[in-house]
Amino acid sequence: MDGTVRKDIKIGDQVMVVQKQDQRTGKLTEGVVQRILTNSANHPRGIKVMLEGGIVGRVQKRMG
Repeated sequence: MDGTVRKDIKIGDQVMVVQKQDQRTGKLTEGVVQRILTNSANHPRGIKVMLEGGIVGRVQKRMG
């Protein structure tokens, strides 16, 4: 499942995000959603979230 639909992402979900500085390379960072930062119902590049530990990125996929 991709991370473009806000209602599919819940606080506490294990996700893979791409951080702003990694967008060119596509490097993914794994973490647990602490806050959902995107207000719109969906976003073509992924819903922006803050992971536990303060990392901010756009969700590329949800894990399990």
